[in-house]
Amino acid sequence: MPRERAQALMTPNPGGGRGRRNRSEHPNPIDIHVGARVRLRRTLLGMSQEKLGQALGLTFQQVQKYERGTNRIGASRLHDLARVLGVPVAFFFEDLNVTGEAPSGDTTAKAKGISEAAEIFYGNEPIMRRETLELVRAYLRIADPQLRRRVFELAKAIANTYVSPGSRSR
Repeated sequence: MPRERAQALMTPNPGGGRGRRNRSEHPNPIDIHVGARVRLRRTLLGMSQEKLGQALGLTFQQVQKYERGTNRIGASRLHDLARVLGVPVAFFFEDLNVTGEAPSGDTTAKAKGISEAAEIFYGNEPIMRRETLELVRAYLRIADPQLRRRVFELAKAIANTYVSPGSRSR
């Protein structure tokens, strides 16, 4: 390694920030997590990328890049997203491992592509499946609170009765 390159690697960023990511580098797992939470909330609300983009003055392509973690979301944009999606800013960081690593401790997320990194980060998390999102949307459409509660209790009773061997409880 040339001496200048080694020196540059050891010199801290003069601005003190994380610095810019080279185009060849993959998305940071934290950016992927935040983007996935944006996508989760948008999908739960039944909102398209285009509608979210319009509400924020963005194109749907920009929303797509945020959701994939390709582009980082700045603080003011995160605040706007929280307002439009009706959640506190902290929502986007829920379930995030403090170190920014994948929950399994697998740090290879940085060495993989966008979809592979997201898969490592979330694995087979049921909350990220389309079926789960559709179920939640249908549940939220039940207007009667008593009926909604009964459906909730029914689902819990079924789940407790038909637990498959080797499945983990949540």
